[in-house]
Amino acid sequence: MALSDLVRLRQVRDLMDREYARPLDVAALARAALMSPGHFSRSFRAAFGETPYSYLMTRRIERAKALLRRGDMTVTEVCMAVGCTSLGSFSTRFTELVGESPSAYRARDHGDGAAIPACVAKLYTRPVRNGEARHTGRP
Repeated sequence: MALSDLVRLRQVRDLMDREYARPLDVAALARAALMSPGHFSRSFRAAFGETPYSYLMTRRIERAKALLRRGDMTVTEVCMAVGCTSLGSFSTRFTELVGESPSAYRARDHGDGAAIPACVAKLYTRPVRNGEARHTGRP
């Protein structure tokens, strides 16, 4: 892969990290990377080990977990706040990555993680990609 392609892919990944709540589709992301949608998807997966959609949903679920831990928003409000438009799809993907439903996650006590620094909490609470969630006692 050309260095210039990798630079553009990193820029688009950074865009996804910043703008996860915006409607982002492969076509728009490919335009930002100056690539065709097919080439972008293949290149993104080769560079980062997952599809653009999977990466974006992981970012959205990470943010959703943080919002649900706060407890002041409903699951529907969190779904919309992180850029998902379908509560059903959001709940399904959340459950695949986290191992429990958004409602169950929100209802659980998260007080034991309150003293953990944010940089550590981000690693500890990161969703497992590609439906590999297991009940391991992770928050």
